[in-house]
Amino acid sequence: MVRQEETLVLIVGAGPAGLAISACLSVKSIPFIVLEREDCHNSLWKKRAYDRCHLHLAKEFCSLPLMSPGPKARKYMPKDDFVRYIDDYVEHFKIRPRYYHCVEFASFNEAKGKWQVEAKDTLSNAITIFISTFLVIATGENGKAVIPNIAGLEDFKGDVIHSSQYKCGSKYKDKKVLVVGCGNSGMEISYDLANYGANTSIVIRNPVLPGISRIFENSVLFEDQCEAHFDAIIFATGYKNTTCEWLKDYDYILNDNGYLKNCFPNHWKGKNRLYCAGLSRMGLLGVSNDAVAIVDDIQAILRDWAGRGMKF
Repeated sequence: MVRQEETLVLIVGAGPAGLAISACLSVKSIPFIVLEREDCHNSLWKKRAYDRCHLHLAKEFCSLPLMSPGPKARKYMPKDDFVRYIDDYVEHFKIRPRYYHCVEFASFNEAKGKWQVEAKDTLSNAITIFISTFLVIATGENGKAVIPNIAGLEDFKGDVIHSSQYKCGSKYKDKKVLVVGCGNSGMEISYDLANYGANTSIVIRNPVLPGISRIFENSVLFEDQCEAHFDAIIFATGYKNTTCEWLKDYDYILNDNGYLKNCFPNHWKGKNRLYCAGLSRMGLLGVSNDAVAIVDDIQAILRDWAGRGMKF
């Protein structure tokens, strides 16, 4: 059975971006519903962050709107402290996401002038169609882990994981581990592995190690034709934004690759009251700024409509 539910603002995603928007809407008494496909809010930090992960910027640049981490919080918050801060944030603003709700399709209904969003409850398989005046995409850039298609990868006999699955280097002591990727995750994981006694190599397409040509059962062939044995491969190769897979009218605000079409500072606003938060590549500071701008815009539209006697 398909049920239908209406709300003024629908938010997709209960990570920091979705929670920040929820808090800003809440204090302005603007009705909203927030959908989250996982069983918890802030799932990236709770489930996919490695144990030694810290914020790379000072807490002053990583706080969400209306509530800072507080003076007792460490300047560069470790994972557990940041998770606790977000939990406190959710409780303080009484945000109640609809967990286990995976959005499968969304489009703008021109005739009704509203958004129609189809979500599946992954526990009961029940389908709900949400009708909203405003739609906010707050799913972030980390929708799906990316592992490059490398010849022979399926033949490798050792451990193969994405950085989102990595927690701690203790299991890799005395093993030869290849880390592919040199972003923050790749470098921190390499450091963590070294601290636990792993023999670590990094592929970063420079003289450290060149690119990978092919993978065999127990070894890797590099583009310079050198071959080396490895017990495990960890891909710190980032994520893919999956919004375009379910948002029919993504071109209102995103390009075909899932990146924002509009330039800063109006990157967060699309056509027909569609918004995106957290895609500006400005970290948590960008998330906070996006949330404030989006909610201010929603409030301005509602005030304009009210002044003209329009229903919404």
